[in-house]
Amino acid sequence: MKNLCLLVLFLSLLCACGKKESPVQFSDQEIAEIGLTEKQLHDKILGMLVGSAIGDAMGAPTEMWAREAINLEYGFVESLDSMVREVSPEGIWIANLPAGGTTDDTRWKVLTSNYLLTQKRDELNAKDFAKQILSTYESYTKEFKDIKSTDPEPFEAVTLKMGWLQEWAKVSQPFIDNNLIGYADSLGKFYGGEMVCAGLLYSPTLGSFFPGNPEKAYAEAYKLSFYDLGYAKDISALSAAMTAAGMKQGATKEDLLASLRLDPEHYFESRLVGRTAHNILKNALLISAEAAKQDSLGNQLHPDSKALQFAFAELDQRLQDMPFHAGEVWLQTLTAMIYSDFDFMGTLTFLVNYGRDNDTTAAVAGGILGAYYGFENLPKLEREKILQVNKDLLGIDLDQIANELTSHMLGK
Repeated sequence: MKNLCLLVLFLSLLCACGKKESPVQFSDQEIAEIGLTEKQLHDKILGMLVGSAIGDAMGAPTEMWAREAINLEYGFVESLDSMVREVSPEGIWIANLPAGGTTDDTRWKVLTSNYLLTQKRDELNAKDFAKQILSTYESYTKEFKDIKSTDPEPFEAVTLKMGWLQEWAKVSQPFIDNNLIGYADSLGKFYGGEMVCAGLLYSPTLGSFFPGNPEKAYAEAYKLSFYDLGYAKDISALSAAMTAAGMKQGATKEDLLASLRLDPEHYFESRLVGRTAHNILKNALLISAEAAKQDSLGNQLHPDSKALQFAFAELDQRLQDMPFHAGEVWLQTLTAMIYSDFDFMGTLTFLVNYGRDNDTTAAVAGGILGAYYGFENLPKLEREKILQVNKDLLGIDLDQIANELTSHMLGK
């Protein structure tokens, strides 16, 4: 704490002397309220990144599988496993990755982190986010054009990258250009016009940029949810708020739940329908409470647990047409966290074995709970495997990203 205060004073003096230094991102009051040292802040940011990647990697081998298929090939999943599956734009880009490999859920955390490194903490620029996505897509198209080969493999590899962001690029360009009609048209066709979990892919990263301030996290994430449709915008913002709430020193599980009652956009005032995100929360609470009453083996995360089977059956009754529908993803994520009493591995185990879009649900939950618990409190085997595989095989250095974000947030 003392060192952070000295840092603020030192940088303020430099600015007063006319030297061009990066502005201090945290005020003295914010530092005092959050109660985090620089080391603790870094631990929570890294926890968010690695926690999300653990969830992503646990679900990646069986993404979109039915529960029966998961159980048949992998049994009851409780740890990382290798993935024998095909490549895809939103999935893995290297076939047959070992345990710890990740998909687009982790790539979105990286892209969003790179965007945040260009922003000040007082207010995020939504157009800058669209530009970050569009420029990344354009770098892939340039890479494709620059290939000097008749071998199909280089083209196939870059095509995966382009496919990942092509739907996003269609929305980004008219948004940047203030082309209201073009933006509305492209958003209405985004992934076929489905209410996909767009913002949930990156909102926990946005939440980590406003530690201890769920209100601000909600507001900024909502502003950047322009790829979302309908109440998915509210859900994206709530996931950011929940992440921010867990990043305050001494945060409790009650703080995480309390952040879900924030409603700065007044969704509760919606006529006839009301606030769908709150109805999802009530369903998650109800399912978890009723599951707790079931006769089980005393271990509610045992594959033969009647409580677990009850919770799964209740979720089955509320499925949407698309497994990556924002409402479905959020219901499963909240149910798993509440059912497991916010236990990190318990939550991921619930989600991965439930199936559907299980790498995304586990990545969302892992990001929120990773920020809450911090990197040092994540399971050692899984966190080290994630860091190693992502860095060595995928070129994703999560530790370096956390270092850069921490330094940027402290104005270094």
